[in-house]
Amino acid sequence: MASMAHEMDPAGWAALLHFYADSGVGELCEDTPIDRFVQTAEAHQARGRPQPQPNAGATTTPGQTSSSPATQPAPSASRKPAPQPLAPDPQASQLTVPGAAAFEHARALAAGANSIAELRAALDGFTGCNLRHSAKSLVFADGNPEAPVMFIGEAPGRDEDLQGAPFVGRAGQMLDRMLAAIGLDRDSAYITNMIPWRPPGNRTPAPHEIELCRPFIERHVALAAPKIVVMLGNVASKSLLGTDKGILSIRGNWMDYLAGDAPIPALPTLHPAYLLRNPAQKRFVWADLLSLQERLEALATG
Repeated sequence: MASMAHEMDPAGWAALLHFYADSGVGELCEDTPIDRFVQTAEAHQARGRPQPQPNAGATTTPGQTSSSPATQPAPSASRKPAPQPLAPDPQASQLTVPGAAAFEHARALAAGANSIAELRAALDGFTGCNLRHSAKSLVFADGNPEAPVMFIGEAPGRDEDLQGAPFVGRAGQMLDRMLAAIGLDRDSAYITNMIPWRPPGNRTPAPHEIELCRPFIERHVALAAPKIVVMLGNVASKSLLGTDKGILSIRGNWMDYLAGDAPIPALPTLHPAYLLRNPAQKRFVWADLLSLQERLEALATG
């Protein structure tokens, strides 16, 4: 392995780093060191069992003699004491398993926002979702909030978390090309996500995380009042359209999204990140984009 590493040129190293970034590796090291000895001690304490002792129950074999307390060497003065278990964090469980109060608080905050700026401030002050404690930034929205079409993705990735804006990484570049193909850009479209904080490792948001953020995205759509909503990928499509069907089976089919009592035409399509992994599927998205362009032109003329 060492010889292979020495043989890699700068282009090879760059490709490897891009691979790690696309796989969700955000940092090579944690911000703070992790004491695995403390974690092991906590695990044994939680199970109510004593930690195993290295010399417990040792037996002698031919050619060996057991050490008695009188013959055991005295502990070195420089030897560090055994690590003590850390006191449990009383808020740790609340960060991962929110109670009913967190969901009620999310609904109240979202309902109380009377403008997009107030909604962003409400999200910025909401601490009930565990994702905000691992993310670096609140990723709210980009583009023109008065645009006739609103695009809703899944959740921020590494680049979005670092820059605090949605769709600015490789998937964002793909989305920009998709918009340009039908004459749109970030001045004529509004872009956001179901989840405003990056899940660790770019994992799929958990069901309770989606439900915690649902009141905010629903209020976001109501305040922006777009003429058309485009759901990018499975998470946004299933959550907002109330379907259990996968995106490959519903993409390209116009549906109604209910913002209160008012239905808004909604088009589910494939997520740009999916297209990066599956370029052959671009032909389906091109058909969806042409259908969207036709709807937008009908709105403009009619």
